[in-house]
Amino acid sequence: MSVRKMRLVVDLIRGKRVGEALGILEYSKQEAAIWLRKNLLSAIANWEYKTDGLESADEYDLIVSEIFADAGAQIKRFRPAPHGRAHRIRKHSCHITIKVSNTLPIPSEKVEATEPETVEE
Repeated sequence: MSVRKMRLVVDLIRGKRVGEALGILEYSKQEAAIWLRKNLLSAIANWEYKTDGLESADEYDLIVSEIFADAGAQIKRFRPAPHGRAHRIRKHSCHITIKVSNTLPIPSEKVEATEPETVEE
């Protein structure tokens, strides 16, 4: 699937709670939602495995903290065309990266620089 089609759906679930994101993906009409739902469920399972039950196992406490789609390899094929010619067909693919966590990361723009405290003796 092309990156352009995937990014339309990726933008819908960025920063949402996992339960809400799964609901959005389940009722979305785009085909990209099917692939994203599978990847999101895999990310949740990976998070549960890595925490080894030490943290809350309730998947609805999790947040989709980071998600993006990058372009993948193109598969090039040829299709017959009139007068013995051939037209090139490019089949696009993409790579999806999903990170889930308990809290949202703080954007670097919102972090205010604080001056170091001086201690007078």
